[in-house]
Amino acid sequence: MVSYMDYTDPSTQFTFDVNTNPLFKKDNKNYINLLGIKQLNTLENVSLLDIFLSKNNVVEPHYHQNAAELVYCISGTATVSILNPFSKQVLNYTITPGQVANVPQGWWHYEVALVDNTHLLAIFNAPTPEVILGSDLLKFTPANIMAHTYCLDEKQWKNAISHVKPTTYIGPYKDCEKEAGQPTYQPRNQSHQINQYPQHYPHSPYAHQYRYY
Repeated sequence: MVSYMDYTDPSTQFTFDVNTNPLFKKDNKNYINLLGIKQLNTLENVSLLDIFLSKNNVVEPHYHQNAAELVYCISGTATVSILNPFSKQVLNYTITPGQVANVPQGWWHYEVALVDNTHLLAIFNAPTPEVILGSDLLKFTPANIMAHTYCLDEKQWKNAISHVKPTTYIGPYKDCEKEAGQPTYQPRNQSHQINQYPQHYPHSPYAHQYRYY
């Protein structure tokens, strides 16, 4: 409990329908719902994003400046990719129902659905998750600064990012002009496949209770 909350107040909330609070919607198969303290005032240091994706859709590269993120797979399959700022490696973790990937606070990361009907739950240790999106960094950093800093041709840089839309959240765009038959997403750099059943619990008496649907 928290000292500032009057739990006898009629406005105190103990339940909420996350389906009623969309954060972003690309289409009926790709969208994100949000639950934070603004929606449920008895929350303390926790919040979540309810994420629905179809195959090859991406929660764009981003980082959370105020929270770590635990990504739990409810259905489908997704690759959670994390840039380790210490090793400079992109680590790819493919998760299936019941499996998780943990993203430390402030680390650059993204999620890609490998099959249709992928459903992820992102849980944060903050009452409201804050985010810096890759699309916003690309669009709002002045082109002359990017060109000067990285020895780029400013016109070419502007052309390269001309189709980037601020606050993308889920890509690719519906009007993306990629050629038909383009290969599906394949994670690069270091990859990890999580074992479905941990080897140190091969004969758990409770294993039959946990089936994946």
